[in-house]
Amino acid sequence: MATVLLLRHGRSTTNADGTLAGHAPVGLDETGILQAKEVGERLAGLALAAVLSSPLLRCTSTLELALPEVTPIVDDRLIECGYGDWQGQRLDRLAKDPLWSVVQQYPSAVTFPGGESMAAMAARAVAAVRDWDTRITAAHGPDALWLACSHGDVIKAVVADALGLHLDLFQRIAVDPGSLTVLRYTPLRAFVLRLNDTGTLAALVPPKRRRGRRGAGADSDASVGGAAGVGGGAGGAGTPGRGAGRRGGRGSGRAAGSVGGGPREA
Repeated sequence: MATVLLLRHGRSTTNADGTLAGHAPVGLDETGILQAKEVGERLAGLALAAVLSSPLLRCTSTLELALPEVTPIVDDRLIECGYGDWQGQRLDRLAKDPLWSVVQQYPSAVTFPGGESMAAMAARAVAAVRDWDTRITAAHGPDALWLACSHGDVIKAVVADALGLHLDLFQRIAVDPGSLTVLRYTPLRAFVLRLNDTGTLAALVPPKRRRGRRGAGADSDASVGGAAGVGGGAGGAGTPGRGAGRRGGRGSGRAAGSVGGGPREA
């Protein structure tokens, strides 16, 4: 199957001031603009079969800066969670709402007042990514790379699905502004190749395949013993490590997961 790069938009003006943006048309702040340009430098040299985006301004602006020659395909299923009455409010104020603790501990049970449920957000986001991955693989082959620019909670939900985690555990995942998370789906399982990453992407360039080297189900096999990693040559059973990063994301340093992905810099 193809490999998908999930890009969180650069830091927005509301990320910076601790406000929950939701579906508001907010742009990038100065740090977010720099992050978007840095993403473009990191993506240079990768042949992307398709570029998808949330319809919100902070995502489309990130892609305009990172990939100015690309016209992304907008998919509404990649939009931020609909936070309803919470939209536009400060996070420190929302943290005093009794619903906040439910968002932290049991997000699968949360429906935001006047808004969307987190379960519905997760379902549509996962469906969008898996749908496009299947379509792009069929059109461009199993070595295709494609990118989707979306939001913190959306990407966390997709990663939780790939890891086989219940949505109630997705607050353990950190996805910073401007970071890339890389997944590869196979018929048997999904591989999380990078998470919350800000390092080089050179290892994602697919290697040349040799005829007859792999069996029909080999792409679904996990490496026994952990494989050689980046630049280490052939792995053991399967090659899920071919896109593994040398630099991972930083831990959040906080017990509570931020609604909307939080204001942290990548």
